Amino acid sequence: MSKKKFRAKPFFYPLTTIIAGVKVNDKPNFFTIAFCGMFHYQPPMLYISSGKNHYSNQGIKDNQTFSVNFPSVDMVKATDYVGMKSGKEIDKSLLFDVFYGELKTAPMIKEAPLNHECKLVQVLNLGGTNEIFIGEIIQTYVNENCLVNGRPDIRKLQPILFSGYNNYYLEIGDNIGQAYKIGRNYEKK
Repeated sequence: MSKKKFRAKPFFYPLTTIIAGVKVNDKPNFFTIAFCGMFHYQPPMLYISSGKNHYSNQGIKDNQTFSVNFPSVDMVKATDYVGMKSGKEIDKSLLFDVFYGELKTAPMIKEAPLNHECKLVQVLNLGGTNEIFIGEIIQTYVNENCLVNGRPDIRKLQPILFSGYNNYYLEIGDNIGQAYKIGRNYEKK
């Protein structure tokens, strides 16, 4: 099988789509991000990466908090909308039912089945187009109907996945095997 050579490109498929929540000028604001992920397990930390000119970045810095909301596939239109419209142009505070947790300044979305309430730990500026916000997860909230055996179930959460180079939203597919079991007896053929 031949390979096609590309310039250095970060082809990561798929990306999880989240909606970040932050207070800006004392109002909730939300924006869609696919550059995000788990950063550290203990203490639990995650990161979001946002363009340096985004409206919400200053709110994260001012409040030292933000939320990470995992929308389900039935929220795809709203998720796309908040990613296309800037809080500079429109008021996004009424687009969702909002709740607050322990930090009081990280607005979260009730309609999203999973929410992380985060305290800002560090802002990284690595010289590119984005700022990277590292947050410690202070509390996690999960809809009870998305739990199986007391834990969040990915099939019930129905997260939105993003394919960046062709701009498609996707959903979770079939289960292909149990991690840490399926490869137990692997041998190269």
